[in-house]
Amino acid sequence: MFGKRLPNNVATAQAPPKSAPATGASASGGKPAESPDLAGQASPPRPPAGAPKRVSSEKADQFNQLKMRLHRKLIDQLDLARMVGEEDELREQVKGILSRLADEENTLLNFNERQRLINEVLDETFGLGPLEVILGDPNISDILVNGPKQVYIETHGKLELTEIQFRDNAHLMHVIDKIVSAVGRRCDETCPLVDARLADGSRVNAVIPPLAIDGAAMSIRRFGADPLTWDDYINYKSCTPEMRDFLEACVKARLNILVVGGTGSGKTTLLNNLSSFIPATDRIVTIEDAAELQLRQPHIVRLETRPANIEGKGRISIRDLLINSLRMRPDRIVVGECRGAETLDMLQAMNTGHDGSLTTLHANSTRDTVARVETMVMMAGFELPLRAIRQQFASAINLIVQAQRLTGGPRKICTITEVTGMEGEIVTMQDIFLFEQSGISSAGKAKGQFVATGIRPSFLERLDEVGVGIDPDLFKRQVLLVDDGA
Repeated sequence: MFGKRLPNNVATAQAPPKSAPATGASASGGKPAESPDLAGQASPPRPPAGAPKRVSSEKADQFNQLKMRLHRKLIDQLDLARMVGEEDELREQVKGILSRLADEENTLLNFNERQRLINEVLDETFGLGPLEVILGDPNISDILVNGPKQVYIETHGKLELTEIQFRDNAHLMHVIDKIVSAVGRRCDETCPLVDARLADGSRVNAVIPPLAIDGAAMSIRRFGADPLTWDDYINYKSCTPEMRDFLEACVKARLNILVVGGTGSGKTTLLNNLSSFIPATDRIVTIEDAAELQLRQPHIVRLETRPANIEGKGRISIRDLLINSLRMRPDRIVVGECRGAETLDMLQAMNTGHDGSLTTLHANSTRDTVARVETMVMMAGFELPLRAIRQQFASAINLIVQAQRLTGGPRKICTITEVTGMEGEIVTMQDIFLFEQSGISSAGKAKGQFVATGIRPSFLERLDEVGVGIDPDLFKRQVLLVDDGA
C-alpha cells in the first residue's frame, strides 16, 4: 500500500505491556509543566499475559496517582531544559532516577508493574505519552484520536479501536501542544485548527474545542522511517515494472506531471517516489503545508507555509511561496498539494520554462481533474473564461497519474493518462495504462489486471531526444499484470 511499509506480521489493537521507545524529546524542549494534568495516562495497567481478568478501576486509579506523584518528583529534581546529550543517554539517566524514586514510594508493585510505571513516566517526559506505545509499531498506518477516551488505529486498511486512552482532555491537549510547538506552530482557542508533522515526517492534524465538541481530535498519517519504494509498489502489485519505467522516463524528460486521487489514496507517497527520478544535478524547490516529502537529491530547498499569528497576521500561503520560488532559479518545482488559488500560479510556472514540475490535487478521476483545476483557478480572484483556463491546463500538464484506494484497502496506480491538447472547448486526453477491476476476491480485496491500452503517447520523440526512450512495443494492447486480490 502507498504511504507506509507494512511488514508481514499483523498488528493488534491492544498495546503491549511495555512502552515502545520514545520517538523524540519533549517538543517544548523545556522543563515540563508541574501541573498534575500534564502527567499520567488514563488507560488502566493491562494484566500480564495469560491473566484471566482485567485490572480493577480502583487499582488503575491508584496506579495513575502513583505515576503522577512520580512525575512531579522527577520535575522537582531535574531541569530537563539544561540536560544535553543524546536522547537515549538522557533517557537512561532519567530512568535510573525514576527507579530510585519508585523504590522510595514503598508500593506493592510487582516487577512488570514497576517497569510499566517507569516506562510510562519516561514516555510523558520525553515522548507523546500514551501514543508512544502505538507510534513504535510500524504496522500502524493511521492513528485517529476522537477525544481523550477513544483512539483508533488503521492496520492493513482496517480500523480498530484500541485500549489506549488519555486521562482527560487537558492531557490530550498537552500532547497536541508538544507536537505543534516542535514545528513552530500553536493550537489554542484563537487557532483551534492546526497542521503539523512528527519527527519521522508523519502528518498531524488537530482540532480542539470549541470546534471539537467532544474533546480534542487528532489524526496522524504515518510515514515510517523506511519509506515505500518502487520495489514495494511492484511487490504489492500497486503498479507494474513497465509503468515504473515509463514514469521514470517521463520525469527525466522533464514532463509536467499531475498526481491525482482521493483522500488516503497515496498521492503524497507517489509524488515522493516520482521525485526520486529527478537527476541529482537539478535544483529542486519543494513547497508544502507540512513538510512530508523525503527527497534524497543533494540540491534541494524546502519551503513550508506559516499560519497567521495570534493577531491574525503574518500568514504565508503556498501561493506566496510558489510566487517567491520563481525567483530562486529552480530547475524543478514540487508542490505538495494544490488546494486553491496557487493552482493558477502552478500552471503559469509550468508554462513559463519550469518544465518537469510535479504536484498533486484531489480528484476522483482524470476527467474530474479538469473541473477541479477550473474551480481552484477561479479561487485566485480572476474572472478568466473557462476556455482560457482549459488552454492553460492543456498546455501546462503533460501527464496525469491517478492513485486510488480500492475495496479492501489496496492502493494502486489506476490510470496513467496523457493530456494531448484541446478540441474546441474540450481538453483531450488518452489513457496509456489502466487497472481494470474485475471484481472482489474471496479475501474481500479488489482484483483485476493492469493493461496497456494500445495507445502510444505523442511525446515518445521527446523521450528519445533526452536519451530515455521507451520501446514502442510496450504500448501494444496487452495485459501487463494480473492481481487476484489474494
